Amino acid sequence: MPAQTANRSALSRRITANLRRHKIALCLLALALAGLGLFWAARSNRAWMDAWLAHVSMPFKRAVSAAVDPLPFSACEAAATIAILAALVLLVRAVVLAVRGVHNRLGTWLLHFGTFVLWIYLLVCAFWGTQYYGATFAQQAGMKAPPMTMDQLEAVTATFTARVNETAAVPRDENGLFAVEPGAILDASDGIYDAITAEYPFLAGPQRRPKPAFYSRLMSAFGFTGYLCPLFGESTLNVDSPAVFLPVTIAHEFAHQRGVAAEQEANFCGIYAAVTCGDPVYAYSGWLYGYLHLYNALYSADPQRAAGVMATLCDGARRDLAANNAYWTAWQGPAEQVGTAVYEGFLQSYDQDLGMRSYGACVGLLVEKYLPLIS
Repeated sequence: MPAQTANRSALSRRITANLRRHKIALCLLALALAGLGLFWAARSNRAWMDAWLAHVSMPFKRAVSAAVDPLPFSACEAAATIAILAALVLLVRAVVLAVRGVHNRLGTWLLHFGTFVLWIYLLVCAFWGTQYYGATFAQQAGMKAPPMTMDQLEAVTATFTARVNETAAVPRDENGLFAVEPGAILDASDGIYDAITAEYPFLAGPQRRPKPAFYSRLMSAFGFTGYLCPLFGESTLNVDSPAVFLPVTIAHEFAHQRGVAAEQEANFCGIYAAVTCGDPVYAYSGWLYGYLHLYNALYSADPQRAAGVMATLCDGARRDLAANNAYWTAWQGPAEQVGTAVYEGFLQSYDQDLGMRSYGACVGLLVEKYLPLIS
């Protein structure tokens, strides 16, 4: 047999042996790719998405969140830590074996790691990505966020400013800054959706505990205040950043827990839940966060009008906003830029074209909701 033919035969046998050795991983890889293809093909069908959300996705997440709810720590953080450490240990092992001359160890690690990552992405698409293609909060609530005039925006901004001033008598430190402990805020979250659920019954859902993030400072480095784990249905909050916006951030993540996907709608729900829940700390946080969004929108359109409204803001709120700005300014850098870019890409991959700017789009919903109350 010629040497060239023998070499081809040996290579063929090696490839066949590798395929047999890794057939389970390859089958799992193929299944993940097929699942993603199904998601991409089906996501444009609203009826299918609504049925999946109602009968599979939401029941699954509520069951898992009930299982992890008693834990005093974030199950999502714990699972991610274990997964990352396991991947690194296996990578080091593969490198050591490769150095010792054992063939295909790095290739095997790449295959298994890639398959694992692809399955995680598929599950995120199945249990969170589908949420973007079901009925929205605005559609279920009959809200349209119609175009507004400058006078309307200014009037609602002024209303929120007045509410901030009325509710600003919260516990404060010697410097006049918001001084409620994060633990107390987390513990007070039970029932904050009772009032808003009475108005919007489709937001009904079981009570779940928000979890303090062990990696809060890492979250700050990447520019995040909280997140909902798609696979655990669990809210994890940054407890290192200024606590003044922690109550409304909890309410925002609870909106995600109850099926509100779009960031602008979760922001509106978070604000509305916070200001109607009856807790004075949550109310102040909600009014101040709503004011911040409205003020920024007004300032972009008419700085002079915005300055006139801000002139009426109380000193305590001014100090809280300044402290919050100073905190986040100190974290600006490459990590924050990477975090913003990655999350922008994540949102846009689900046709959320506004990306993180959608956080400001709740202004239209706030004006629609509150304008009739002051007209």
